[in-house]
Amino acid sequence: MKIVTGGAGFIGSNIVKKLNERGIDDIIVIDDLTDGRKCRNLQGLDFFDYIDYEVFAGEMADGSFDYGTIDVIFHEGACSDTMNYDGRYMMKNNYEGSKNILHYCMERKIPFLYASSASTYGSGKNGFREEPACEEALNPYAYSKLQFDRYVRRMLPFSQGQVAGFRYFNVFGPQENHKDRMASLIFQKYRELREKGKITLFEGTAGYENGGQIRDFIYVNDVVNVLFYFWEHPELSGIYNCGTGKGHTFNEFVSGIISYCGKGSVEYVPFPEILKGKYQSYTTADTTKLMAAGYDKGFTPLEEAVKEYCGILAKNGGYYA
Repeated sequence: MKIVTGGAGFIGSNIVKKLNERGIDDIIVIDDLTDGRKCRNLQGLDFFDYIDYEVFAGEMADGSFDYGTIDVIFHEGACSDTMNYDGRYMMKNNYEGSKNILHYCMERKIPFLYASSASTYGSGKNGFREEPACEEALNPYAYSKLQFDRYVRRMLPFSQGQVAGFRYFNVFGPQENHKDRMASLIFQKYRELREKGKITLFEGTAGYENGGQIRDFIYVNDVVNVLFYFWEHPELSGIYNCGTGKGHTFNEFVSGIISYCGKGSVEYVPFPEILKGKYQSYTTADTTKLMAAGYDKGFTPLEEAVKEYCGILAKNGGYYA
């Protein structure tokens, strides 16, 4: 049996889809469907059972979870709202809950592949290498992810099974509709262009020109490829960047959207005061460690990925089915 926490979410549902494409359906989906829009992400997916996250988390906490033989846990479930400043909630959900699943896996030598975040690098002023000297948390979400990574580092010497965390950079692709303001800029700007005939981007800030802020955009299919590579190589443990290693400006990626739609223009708006000091103007993954682990499947070129995703947005509103 395979477990995917956050299985009705963005990356989680893409993992389930790719498992299905491999003929695998002995999957337990763990999620919180308070936001019922996520049900749409499960449309057309095959899995053995669904368990509410509160039930699962409670059983993980008290040690009562028993669902037979578990082959792997893909832990994608988390509160990912970087604007949520309830630190107590973040730590309970993202940190304590993750610790319980980690210990469950360590005790049973179950591969544990979990979602971390590039937000653990803060402003990025010290670089984007998987080491403490580069790490900085600018909000409770980032802190919850960073603190769990630090805990994993302490536990790794005691683990006899695989434990691998992945610091996702700017992931985009199908099934992210429910994320609202946390959805990728590609999702947001495609819809803005369709609705308003133009795309708005921030004016320059922190030394960057208008629309010149840089992100390492990675297609969700490539993220799943990275995860499956590690699942296929259980000897690999540690914390790894999950990005392409190549940065693109906002101007570059929106040009791909405009090109697909065949119309549109860009308007630059003032940078919000509320984001000053809390915003990453530059992210580009250092993929040295990922490449050293042998990952060789490459990454979808941004232009190609944007075109494919825009096609799915145009056909199904951003869903696979």
